[in-house]
Amino acid sequence: MPDLFIKARRLGREGQPLVVIDDFHPEPERLVEDAAARPFNPRGKFYPGIRAAAPVQHLQPLQAMLADVLTGVFGYGPGAALKECNYSLVITPPGELLPMQRLPHYDGTAVQTVALLHYLCGPEQGGTSFYRHRSTGFETVTQDRFETYRDTLGTEIAAAGGEPVADYTRGDGDQFEQIDQVEARFNRAILYRGITLHSGDIPEGFDFNADPRRGRLTVNTFLVER
Repeated sequence: MPDLFIKARRLGREGQPLVVIDDFHPEPERLVEDAAARPFNPRGKFYPGIRAAAPVQHLQPLQAMLADVLTGVFGYGPGAALKECNYSLVITPPGELLPMQRLPHYDGTAVQTVALLHYLCGPEQGGTSFYRHRSTGFETVTQDRFETYRDTLGTEIAAAGGEPVADYTRGDGDQFEQIDQVEARFNRAILYRGITLHSGDIPEGFDFNADPRRGRLTVNTFLVER
């Protein structure tokens, strides 16, 4: 087992949990090499890059620790199921982003879905920020908020000219306020509810490198309560 360094804090006004775990995996370099040997492809219209299936076995040494975090911080019962697990690389230049990729996003409206984001890259590749939608005050989008959020955001975008600026979200803007930020660090993991509004911090002058050994490589995992 690695020598884990775990911190938990609450986000913004709604107080949703955020957990940061440094030195997360006992063999992070092996995961990088595993990713480099796999075929990456675009998947869906939401992620601005390419993905490859990641081995679920990489979480086995961490099951007991993750169970403690999920029950103690996120209020899970005695079990969790793995919904999805992928290596991910951001490679889409700002000018090619779809409108929905230019704004903070959420991973679904199910309250008990927890996102586990494992950085296999350094701080120069950009971390993750969390946001509040200014006009609604929403920091999360649940099923009962979905229509209000969708309609309000759509009205705002139309009033501003029809499409968000073709760039990645960075800090405060007219529609969203940054409420927290986590810097990327090699072998750092963060856990947060998928309903939380967030965005990758893709810096200006980003390389958009598709080589897992050099690009913004992460492992994106989603966990659900059984």
